Formats: sequence, structure tokens, C-alpha cells
Amino acid sequence: MHLLDWSVIAGYFVVMVVIGVWAHRQVSSSADYFTAGGRMPWWLAGISHHMSGYSAVVFVAYAGVAYDQGIVSYIVFMFPLAVATGIGAFLFAPKWNRLRARYDIASPLEYLATRFNVPTQQVLAWSGSLLKIFDVAAKWSAVALLLDKFVGIPLVWGVVITAGVTLLYCTAGGLWADALTELGQFVIQGLAAFAMLVAVGSALSAQGLNYLNFWGALPAGHTDPTTSKYPMYFVIVYIVVKTFEYNGGMWNLAQRYIATPSPAQARNTALLSSFLYLVWPIVLMLPMFAAPLLVHVTKSEDVYAQMALDFLPAGLLGLVLVGVFSHTMAMAASDANAISAVITRDVLPNVWKRFKSFTDAEALRTGRYLTVVFVLLSVVVAINAENLGGVLSIIVTWVGALIGPISIPMMLGMLRPFRHIGPTAALISWGGGIISYALTKYVWHLNDAITVVTPVLVSLALFIGVGALRRDAPAAAEEITESLARDDNSAPAART
Repeated sequence: MHLLDWSVIAGYFVVMVVIGVWAHRQVSSSADYFTAGGRMPWWLAGISHHMSGYSAVVFVAYAGVAYDQGIVSYIVFMFPLAVATGIGAFLFAPKWNRLRARYDIASPLEYLATRFNVPTQQVLAWSGSLLKIFDVAAKWSAVALLLDKFVGIPLVWGVVITAGVTLLYCTAGGLWADALTELGQFVIQGLAAFAMLVAVGSALSAQGLNYLNFWGALPAGHTDPTTSKYPMYFVIVYIVVKTFEYNGGMWNLAQRYIATPSPAQARNTALLSSFLYLVWPIVLMLPMFAAPLLVHVTKSEDVYAQMALDFLPAGLLGLVLVGVFSHTMAMAASDANAISAVITRDVLPNVWKRFKSFTDAEALRTGRYLTVVFVLLSVVVAINAENLGGVLSIIVTWVGALIGPISIPMMLGMLRPFRHIGPTAALISWGGGIISYALTKYVWHLNDAITVVTPVLVSLALFIGVGALRRDAPAAAEEITESLARDDNSAPAART
């Protein structure tokens, strides 16, 4: 790395911290910290939603799949996000916004105590928080692998440095800091992506190729949309999984809908994010698809870093590394904010009696402390990521498989057709999904596709089936679902 590269990286970190300090001045209450006071414009929320949706995993794990198998990396892992978020624009995004306006929620799980009951809310809160620790840990690990490849920083220190800078700005400014840094990171990522496109395009032209004709020179099977490892049924079910995950099951993304001023703006947020998921990953991944023609690596996860080292001049290498940082820090910061909201608003009031008497200032301070704790726990897991099966294993088989059982009761609980389904079906759905994952992954040792597909299908079937047999929804459930389906200017309901 040249001095110019180091200067770019240092400048980036300074800007992130400055934004965090500025955003700190905009936060005067816990509502500001967790939901931006409901004042975030849709275009900022949409970019934030998009940037919070993926991380350095794209440049490590998915780049490795692109190097080994070709365009299936986009078809399987990125295209489903565009479809899922587009569905959510009409089905879920406006409802999240109405929950804030009509029920004064600041956490995605807050309404579950009334919609189902407190035990259901607590089970989903605790299990989801634990899963998020592993999810964010995989992101730290991915960016640390790239740091090791670029500059030789040991994995442990790469994790600590990235997490430390993220912690500085996200604890200071909350959701405002997350969104504003994500806007800056989106611009930086754009510059880095186009720099990489030009550099790799130049390398292709040296072989008489370009981005239009290099496809025919790729190894056999690299232009196939699906493979035996990732068949079409996996893509279809992955869209179902991501519909739950990217419209609220991944709690930090629900916060973007909650933070906008109106349901219409929440819908626009989702539509903008959906468009970006459709188009932007192609820009990012074109160099990855061409990689087999240009470089040779022993570990496929190193391919993007190797191309940057081989083809980028001084200064631009640092810019690409900053671009990689940007996705990881965006997702991790928003996850940390969402987790602290869930613990502060949903868990602590039920496990610590004294917390109920806290002032808003004390609750805000507690939220910041919990953000620190969450990041520290994820750092510990990240340092041991390889012992847990590696980055791709955590993201695809752990998070992808378990997000369904956690999110299905929360997401379907907002919809009118499921208004009669109560806590019994919700808890059985959650438990059945977890058990089916344990059986497919650790007892029967089935492949990744089946491991991801099974839990979400089992949870969905149990939620609907048990709910049809036992209709034990509390009296408030129908009022909540009717209110969320109503697109009017109803006065906010009294908080229960």
C-alpha cells in the first residue's frame, strides 16, 4: 500500500467520526437515537436501507462464489434482495411506519407484547439478539480477511480496528449517524466500484476482451443462473426468506421504515432500496465475474483483494478498501442500534423492575451502553469465525436458516389474514424451525440448500397450521392488524 492509500483510509475514518459527533448533537431523546424522531426523508432512508443490507461479505464470500461458479453469485444472493424488498414496499413497509405513528414504538419487537404476549416477545428478542451477534461477527471477520490480504494486518487487529471506529460514531449519534455515514459511504463505494470497473476493463482489453464479450471465455458453467449446489428451488425459497428478513426480520432494516415521516415515504424507501439491489450489485460484481480470466488464487475468498492489488494504482487501492469498509460498517452500526433498541425497549423492562422508572435520559444512556456490549460480543465471535465454519457458512446456513423462525411470527403478525393467530402458534412455529435446523445441519448433515430451506418452510407451515387449529390471539390483535391495514390519518392509539 502506498502513502496515498493510507491517506485515503485515514481521511475516511476521520470523516466517519466527525459525522458521529455532529449527529450526537441531533440526539436529545431515546426516540431520536432509535428512530431519528420519525423525521428521516425517504431517499436517505432508502440509501441507508440498501447500505445496511450487505457488507464486506460481498467482496469475500460472494466474490469467492463468483470466481468458482460465475453469475450464480448474483442470481442466488443479490437478485432475491431486490424482489423481496419490492414485495415489502407494499406489504410491510407502510405498516412499520404506522406502528410508530399509532402505537409509539421505537423497536421492531415492541408491538409483539400486545399482539401476542410478553413471553413470545421475549423469546424472539433473546434468540434474535443472539443470532445478530453471529451475523455481525461474520461481517467483522470478512473485512478483517481483506485487511490481512491488503496490508498484512492480523485478523484480530483488523476486527478490533473496524469495530472500534464503528462503535465511536454509532454510539454517539444513533440512527441519524448510521444513515448519514451510510450516505457518505454510498458515494465512496460508487467511486471505488467504478475505479475497479475501469481497472479490470483495462486488464481485459489487454487480452482482446471487454465487458460485453468476455462471457464466452469464462470456464464452463459460469454463465449458468443456477447450479447443483444452488438449484432454482433454493433461489425461490431464498426470496421467501429474504422477504421476511429484509422487510423487518433483520430488525435494523425495519428501523428505516419506522424512521420515515409517513407510510408513503416508507414505501418509497423500500422501492428505492429494491431498485438499488437490482442494479448496484451488478456494478460491484462485474469484475468478480471476470476474475477467472485475470488472476489465480488458492483461496477463492481472496480474489477481489488480489485483483485490487494487481490492477489498481496508488490511491485507488485505498479507495477500494474504504469502499469495502463502508458496507461492513454501515450494516454493523445499524445492527448495533437495532439490538440496543430491542434490549432497551423490550427486554430490560421485563427483566429489571427498576428500569421501568428510568427517565428518558437514563434510557438513552442505557441504549448507548448496550450498543457497546453488543459490538464487543460480536468482536469476540468474529475472532473465532473460522472455528464456526467461516464467513459464508455463518451468513448462509446460520443467519439465512434461522432468520425465518424468528421473523415469521413478527412479520405475519402484522397482516389481517393472520389476525386470529396467537402466541401458541407463534412459539411452536419458532421452536419447530429451530429444531428442524438442528436436525438438518447437525444430525442429518444435509447440504446448504436444504438446511436453509427447511426451517423457514417448517416455521411457516406450523404458524399457519397451528394457528388454524388454535385461535388464541389476544383481544388487541384484531384491533392492531385492522389499524395497520387502514391507510388513513387515524390518531395514534394509546400505548398499551
